[in-house]
Amino acid sequence: MSSRFVRPVVVQVGRHDRERIIFDVNDAATILLRSFPHQTNKRKLAMDACLQVLRGEAQPPVARRAFVVAALEAKILRSD
Repeated sequence: MSSRFVRPVVVQVGRHDRERIIFDVNDAATILLRSFPHQTNKRKLAMDACLQVLRGEAQPPVARRAFVVAALEAKILRSD
């Protein structure tokens, strides 16, 4: 099963000039683990959604939606 997003998500992490393009669930999980500023409920839900996709229990759009919500909350979303 593919974990690729239909449309990538662009986030800005770290320095102000560093945008990252998130193409799949693995990219999203990496950003959630390493680059999110705070542990929040939305971040946890997004991480859980990514894990569900990786285990074959959900489809990538579920993780993408949860990741976008968490990125909005963290104020790092640049393009959805």
